[in-house]
Amino acid sequence: MTVETEKKILTLGHSPDPDDAFMFYALAKDLIPTHGFGFEHILQDIQTLNERATRGELDISAISIHSYAYVSDQYALLPSGASMGDGYGPMLVAKTKMDKTTIAGKKIAVPGLQTSAYLAMQLWLGIKGENLDILVVPFDQIFQTVKDGKADVGLIIHEGQLTFQNEGLVLCEDLGVWWQKNNDGLPLPLGGNVIHKRFEAETRKLISDILTQSIQYSLDHREPAVEYALNYARDMDVQLADKFVGMYVNHWTLDYGDKGREAIRRFLGQAFEAGLIPHRQELEFVE
Repeated sequence: MTVETEKKILTLGHSPDPDDAFMFYALAKDLIPTHGFGFEHILQDIQTLNERATRGELDISAISIHSYAYVSDQYALLPSGASMGDGYGPMLVAKTKMDKTTIAGKKIAVPGLQTSAYLAMQLWLGIKGENLDILVVPFDQIFQTVKDGKADVGLIIHEGQLTFQNEGLVLCEDLGVWWQKNNDGLPLPLGGNVIHKRFEAETRKLISDILTQSIQYSLDHREPAVEYALNYARDMDVQLADKFVGMYVNHWTLDYGDKGREAIRRFLGQAFEAGLIPHRQELEFVE
């Protein structure tokens, strides 16, 4: 008779959206070896996760790359788990098409002040947020906020990038397209996974490998993983959910690689030079 040893439970924060659900399908369903670790999935919007990371509350968390500049003293980046906008990304949408100059003078609904979308928007406009008329609302309420006239423009993330036309809104700017055109074809770094530095280096590496295996499992078992991710897809059928998952869970997600890491350095470097983050950020990865 064998006695099952008690698992060490780690808190794992991620967004309640299909790409994160797809990524952690194998962990949620106990489909891969976890070497004595268990994972408590904490599903919250990305801005809330960013705020919790500044307080060091979670063991592992998805965060915005923008937010990494504020939590790198406590957390290290995991080499897997990236969300990269490779020729697409956060979008500015409105009831009627507007140019950059017009948008700068309008009220803009944004999904959080530490999101990468918000940082990219400031870089695109060339204006600090303190000089803009900003309304912060949860990402899944931005469409309604614009439709109700509480904001003129919406900065949308997640699957809204595929469904905004269904809401009667038009695209003003795709920040992922803009970024790539102006940065040697590099993708726009949006989100990543981090692990708290209270864990020893060897433990960080083991946990990192488990998370990478979870992503690989979903890529290898795409159909059941997408079916699971549908539980977190708002107003999406299986084809649209699969398309969205493919946008943000791909080769970049398994490993940033040299180009992905350079994209982060450039994104946060430009943000520092524009006075949008407090220091020039060094990157610390779990290797």
